[in-house]
Amino acid sequence: MKKEIPVFFSIDDSYAPFLAVALNSAIKNSSDENNYRAIVLYQELSEENIENLSSLATENFTIEFVPMNSGLEKITDRMSNRLRCDYFTLTIYFRLFIPAMFPQYDKGIYIDSDVVLKGDLAELFNIDIGDNYIGACADLSVVDVEPLARYMEEAVGVDRHHYINSGVLLMNLKKLREAQLDRHFLELLDTYHFDCIAPDQDYLNAICLGKIHYLSECWDAMPNEKNPPLSDAKLIHYNLFSKPWCYDGIQYGEYFWEYASDSGYMDEIKAYKENYSQEQKDSDEKCLGLLVERGAQIAASDITFRKMHESGVKIRL
Repeated sequence: MKKEIPVFFSIDDSYAPFLAVALNSAIKNSSDENNYRAIVLYQELSEENIENLSSLATENFTIEFVPMNSGLEKITDRMSNRLRCDYFTLTIYFRLFIPAMFPQYDKGIYIDSDVVLKGDLAELFNIDIGDNYIGACADLSVVDVEPLARYMEEAVGVDRHHYINSGVLLMNLKKLREAQLDRHFLELLDTYHFDCIAPDQDYLNAICLGKIHYLSECWDAMPNEKNPPLSDAKLIHYNLFSKPWCYDGIQYGEYFWEYASDSGYMDEIKAYKENYSQEQKDSDEKCLGLLVERGAQIAASDITFRKMHESGVKIRL
């Protein structure tokens, strides 16, 4: 009997074209030896997008869609809940509810939709993370930005070289379910409303600290012009503003366009890039500056993950 590999994504309509690229790359690098089940958690997704994404499925790589319509009322559009300081979407929090929502699985993969796979998801799934809650990669994309590195340490309470990126997670769903990750997260959110730069990511770093298996960076290779590209990258993550559908010359960008070409959304993605205005690019630059500025402000505030932990509040699972 073939092993089933569950892999979760979370999107809304605006990200459907990029999920199509991610799925296309995952399918083309999958093995006939396994069955893969892609589970797409969504907030709002049109029937047309569901139909288009479903058409990518193969005999051993199924795609299904699960709406997320309730239970998240406490998560509102406020600065501390915004991604990149400029974009609010509930979808970034969906990964925190996977263990409770899918009790049939003891282990699973969560991946952001701004990725392409060059390796087989089964290889990632088969990594032994022991009794740790998650397997993830250290976030090397901003570790050399000193204000953000200080934020990791002073606000989140995690050493800058061990602060993980939540865009790729190998999840010990059984352990997370037993620890009631979803309930603990909502209690912290409702009680403290921690100001965050990367909302779900900061919570996961603070909550799971000490129970993280660090994966090889090849499973979350992020564009960084200060470093040469990895020769053995198995998963490329176009994190933050490094989007090849917005900008030319993005590191690893050629792989995105390779898998976009027959994703069913090539014309739409090309049009998106052609119409990405100078005003939008200026806004990106402004938001990056705001991200750095807010990092320093949050670290100096009275209520941070680190300060609450040091005061005796239960932050970690």
